[in-house]
Amino acid sequence: MTALILIRHGETDWNRDRRIQGSTDIPLNDTGRDQARATAATLRGRLDLSLPVTVAASDLSRARETAEIIAAELGVAEPRTYRGLRERSYGEAEGLEVEEFRRRWGDWHEAEVPGAEPWPDLRARGITALGRAVRDHRRATAPAAGTLIVVSHGALIREIIRHATAGELPPVGERLANGSAHDFFYDRDHLRLVAYAGMVV
Repeated sequence: MTALILIRHGETDWNRDRRIQGSTDIPLNDTGRDQARATAATLRGRLDLSLPVTVAASDLSRARETAEIIAAELGVAEPRTYRGLRERSYGEAEGLEVEEFRRRWGDWHEAEVPGAEPWPDLRARGITALGRAVRDHRRATAPAAGTLIVVSHGALIREIIRHATAGELPPVGERLANGSAHDFFYDRDHLRLVAYAGMVV
């Protein structure tokens, strides 16, 4: 069994301005870097760092830099990156403000956006990428029981949480905060949510 912590990357200027990023590679801003350091401080306070900790991330710069900051603050190896942990591609919606998105396509979760990655494809991709990250973590840390920290993106993390809870979480319309952490156990390709943004489930 692997302890797995999924973390949403820190803030970018597009997050601040409520613009849709998707697969567009937008870097962290200074607030996002502060959020990454704050998340690392929280993790340092609750992880047993005498046990192995590895860090993985999406290869988009906002997730990768968040992961690099966390790894440095925890004193562990630099993160391994995985393209499969990228944010959902939003097709023609990328770069638009949220209100413009709603005017064009309606409700966020039911919108049919030209060129956007289908939700089931996003979930399948995320689960596959997590499996690869867990396997790499186990190879690097065996036989000890360690923790894998994965920095990814809001839509992908939502789909993983929905998969693990049969759709019960997150509540419809709830936005996962930048820097938020969600705890799982990963055992034989089965994901179990343990804590949602710090609340035990």
